[in-house]
Amino acid sequence: MGSSSPSHPETLSWIGDLTGHVQMVEQTLLPTEHVQLEVRTVPAMVDAIRRLAVRGAPAIGVAAGYGVVLGAAAAAREGSNVREAASAAIEALWVSRPTAVNLFWALDRMRGILAATENLEGEALAERLLEEALAIHESDRDTCRRIGAHGAPLLEDGATVLTHCNAGALATGGMGTALAPIYTAHAQGKRVDVFADETRPLLQGARITCWELQQAGVPVTLITDGMAARVMAEGRIQAVIVGSDRITRGGDVCNKIGTFGVALAARHHGVPFHVAAPLSTVDTELLEGKDIPIEERDPDEVGHGFGRRTAPEGVRIYNPAFDVTPRDLVTSIITEVGVIERPDVAGMEQALREGGRL
Repeated sequence: MGSSSPSHPETLSWIGDLTGHVQMVEQTLLPTEHVQLEVRTVPAMVDAIRRLAVRGAPAIGVAAGYGVVLGAAAAAREGSNVREAASAAIEALWVSRPTAVNLFWALDRMRGILAATENLEGEALAERLLEEALAIHESDRDTCRRIGAHGAPLLEDGATVLTHCNAGALATGGMGTALAPIYTAHAQGKRVDVFADETRPLLQGARITCWELQQAGVPVTLITDGMAARVMAEGRIQAVIVGSDRITRGGDVCNKIGTFGVALAARHHGVPFHVAAPLSTVDTELLEGKDIPIEERDPDEVGHGFGRRTAPEGVRIYNPAFDVTPRDLVTSIITEVGVIERPDVAGMEQALREGGRL
């Protein structure tokens, strides 16, 4: 089998030294425009996270780390208090999105640097924060590679995989989570095909997953969310792989709205349902999925999406961004330390210990 590696778009990167900035793919414009957005201030980073210019739990975590650096670096240039500026940036970024736990994990790492460097001030402190943000990014790249390596053996040559939303390179700092096993299997020479749900209401599957897989040369077929069960019934799907924004210590999985329905259909049709996510996505403080805070977004995303009204004025709209798939519907969780089969508290805690999270 061959070993050629598919080409992955780079979601975001730090450009330059401490006087630099963050460059990221402006994901709200995909697939019609591939634009690089320059982010130079903390408010601009908060805005980018809130309006989904950068999205996907791991990528949000990386972006948040860089956001703290933007605040610290600006203070260093202005001669103001870098420690206070970094703390203020952490507080501002903390409330940018409520569900993706990687955001809080990354900000806690940056806060830990502040606590451990009482002897540093000014530019030296800002440099140390940049060093940590770059380490968070590199760690995510390595985590994605490991998830791909552990997940690829789950895919047979000739398999067709269904995925929901986008958990590829554009959702992470590396090659992705849910798409990492697909990319890795593809690079190993396996024939792997993908069905991508369009993922209403913001169409991340249609706009982003399909674009990304096309860039990488991986065959992909787009379907609407409501077609997933039908495609499974036709015997076209050998596995489902999705990402996650938060996983409980008990193994319940929070992901983009519609994932729960995909898991139910997969169980009915005997299709393995896999979740690919780094251990940083596990909320060690929560045991049950019912306790995960679910972001509710602007009703206009449903009733007036992409500049055109699709529902009558005044109709009530409910727009939760995520749902929770109970652990008993999850075949496995693919992490950087290995595959957790039939996740439960014991299995999750063993993986967390192996990954240094407990």
